[in-house]
Amino acid sequence: MTILRRTCFAVLLLTCLSQAVAFAQTGSSGGVPEGAGPVALRDGWSLQSNCKVEKSGEVISTARFQPTGWYTVTVPTTVVAALVKHKVYPDPGFGMNLRSYPGMSYPIGTNFSNIAMQQDSPFMVPWWYRKEFVVPESYRGKTIWLNFGGINYRANIWLNGKQIAKKEDAAGAWRTYEFDITRTALPGRQNVLAVEVFSPTEKDLAITFVDWNPAPPDKNMGLFREVEIRTSGPVVVRYPAVVSKVDADAKAHLTVTALLRNSTSQSVKGTLKGQIEKTEFSQEVELGPNEQKNVEFDPQTFPQLNPDRPRLWWPAQMGKPNLYKLTMEFQIAGKTSDTAETDFGIREITSELNAQGKRVFSINGKKILIRGGGWSPDMMLRENSQRLRDELTYVRDMGLNTVRLEGKLENKEFFDLADRRGILVMAGWCCCDHWEHWPNWKPEDYGIAEQSLRDQLYRLRSHPSLVAWLNGSDNPPPPDVEGTYLKVEKELLWPNPIISSATGKLAASGESGVKMSGPYEYVAPSYWMEDALGANHPQNCNEGGCGGGYGFNTETSPGPAVPPIESIQAMLPKDHQWPIDDWWNFHAGGGAFKDIHVFTEALNARYGTATSLEDYAAKSQLQSYEGIRAMYEAYSRNKYTSGGVIQWMLNNAWPSMIWHLYDFYLRPGGGYFGAKTALQAVDPVYGYDDRSIYLVNSRYEAASGLRVITKVLNVDASEKFSNESTIDIPADGVIKVVTLPEISGLSGTYFVALRVMDSGGGIVGSNFYWLSTKPETIDWSKSNWYTTPTSSYADFTALGQLPKVKLNVRERSERRGEDEITHVSIENPSKDLAFFVRLKVNRGKGGAEILPVLWQDNYVSLLPGEKREITATYRASELGSAAASVDVKGWNAE
Repeated sequence: MTILRRTCFAVLLLTCLSQAVAFAQTGSSGGVPEGAGPVALRDGWSLQSNCKVEKSGEVISTARFQPTGWYTVTVPTTVVAALVKHKVYPDPGFGMNLRSYPGMSYPIGTNFSNIAMQQDSPFMVPWWYRKEFVVPESYRGKTIWLNFGGINYRANIWLNGKQIAKKEDAAGAWRTYEFDITRTALPGRQNVLAVEVFSPTEKDLAITFVDWNPAPPDKNMGLFREVEIRTSGPVVVRYPAVVSKVDADAKAHLTVTALLRNSTSQSVKGTLKGQIEKTEFSQEVELGPNEQKNVEFDPQTFPQLNPDRPRLWWPAQMGKPNLYKLTMEFQIAGKTSDTAETDFGIREITSELNAQGKRVFSINGKKILIRGGGWSPDMMLRENSQRLRDELTYVRDMGLNTVRLEGKLENKEFFDLADRRGILVMAGWCCCDHWEHWPNWKPEDYGIAEQSLRDQLYRLRSHPSLVAWLNGSDNPPPPDVEGTYLKVEKELLWPNPIISSATGKLAASGESGVKMSGPYEYVAPSYWMEDALGANHPQNCNEGGCGGGYGFNTETSPGPAVPPIESIQAMLPKDHQWPIDDWWNFHAGGGAFKDIHVFTEALNARYGTATSLEDYAAKSQLQSYEGIRAMYEAYSRNKYTSGGVIQWMLNNAWPSMIWHLYDFYLRPGGGYFGAKTALQAVDPVYGYDDRSIYLVNSRYEAASGLRVITKVLNVDASEKFSNESTIDIPADGVIKVVTLPEISGLSGTYFVALRVMDSGGGIVGSNFYWLSTKPETIDWSKSNWYTTPTSSYADFTALGQLPKVKLNVRERSERRGEDEITHVSIENPSKDLAFFVRLKVNRGKGGAEILPVLWQDNYVSLLPGEKREITATYRASELGSAAASVDVKGWNAE
């Protein structure tokens, strides 16, 4: 019995025992609409395991084959995502459901990408995707193309009984494929496409979740990107792009390029034309038989490509993300063969190493401090346009300017949104799997890696949001691989900085100017501002413990991000919500992050031992708020000794207890608002290292006559120190305002309240810190790559004795287009502090919280007599027939 047959037998047995859900029948075949533009083959696919299919591809890809008992699916989808949608398997995000899936026997917390599937896994065998569709009669006489945006990992592809690709050639998760099917397609008739997909092995250049979350049992096998049909004449135009150079006087120099492909066996002469608004340009091109080549229009030869003072593309923080449209057309004897277009931005992104050898980025000649978060797609690669828009809205709302993709190269919609919203994207390959196991590469891996890079750069290079490309993550590639990557990047005119890896390790190409020195686990807030030059750190900063807000940190974090109580209750069954147990740990990470004990030990020591789920969740928001805020503020205060920081991570692939700024349910918690405070345009900052107050201006315009008010309060809200300073601050500048003196009579826990007023008396920035007279001592000598221990914790237990405060709350809501805006007036009429007040908008009184939601501010603290006006904006449709109801609950407030 062959391995395949043994596996199929085991799979069939598993299916009979565990799968009680009926198979869905296939839907209608549908047709391809008229027109030359790309047409997505999206709906009406059929899916089935090879174990249940006895016929070959020659037969499956014909109309006489009947896919009885197959699942009806929509592409893109992975196999497991489709089975979950059909309710074959339960919700993978709840409790430990995921472990009940067949094929999930790999050890919890390990990197599944490096482990072979078990022989009885239903995903060890191939799965078939089948699609029936009608090709319009009007396609006759044209060149017909079939495109695959992403196949994980290998595929045999059949059309109308003929094999058009073999798994030896269609291999590589990050490759894209275009097949000329002119001789195989049947215009005016039913066509059948059959794709036999093979899952990746541990020795493939596939898609990896590292220690962020578990991986699904199919390792995301399937057609995870779009499948499209399009037509053209003999020559096609692909991947049009514009590379910009911008002078100091804002004059631009544009290089226009596109890939041409001759689909015929004869030489072809024609004219490639381009147009940007009213600017036109063209050149004669000759292509040999079946030749493809890149064609360029350079600004030296085409003077019209040197516009004076064009509308520049800027990140949202710096200006307006202006876009232009490039249209290109190839004509043969005056007749159009093909057209292509793309949006692009005129901008130039550069980087340099500062005096300390650390990388600093500039856009159009102006420096920018990179402040971002690490992106994760859905664990099963499910696409959701509304969720994507919501998440990038959160990015803008927090004040982040960058998203980093570590090997998870998103779809076109993601990059289009980033372009339009002015969000920078740092992209590159992944770590911790075969992508960085270079000594184990097979000859074919070198070709797959090169072609993967080529395919991805072709589709990414036109997007102005791309700020950099990383050829490696945790390690730089060896010289031969890096050399290949650099050759491709030069050939394709990659317009942005290239970094050898996300680490400070020396590559053949030189210094990276970045670091990946951790931490990823809990560290005290003071960590980020201490030890500027690393004098107390181990000698080799790449081994860890060289953190702090200096240099450019490509991934780092103050540790776990336990979500608000409602999210914990959504991800865990009631009998596992408290106390913390292995079910919690399953929703932590992998490797060194299998549980959250370091975070919990700090929480119990600093705030008092948690006594319930509600108590633990509330204290977690406090600890996350101060940790995230301290990290971002340290890098902001130290610009441009610091070049940037990427919080690890921005979001989660599934419901998680670690590494996010908002949770899987799109619920913003303490970390979200800690980040939003730290990233406000004008931010008054407390220096944990020197007890000074700084003002950070993230606007690209100077401000004068700002009044910075500093108050130090005891735990009973009595004032112990006050200062008011009037300052002028330059654009994108940092000013030290005042150093706090030694203050006698401070309570063990005390507060620093900061307000920044403009000349008209309006508040343009504010901050509120809780501090301890007990020093928080960091043990640098025991630093490692993921944490630096705290040997003596601050003492905030006095917060538990704050007097209860009854707040005055008023609310009103208004409809504005598709949005509902709820205005909340919150007043503290007492003589005590109202600490860490959380606001929610619910769907009716006692109803579910409305998510996503954009709070102007949240988790706020109000001084005695202070009043705040705060708005929440959300989709009006989320209310249904209910009225908005505001829920207010504070640490010590009712």
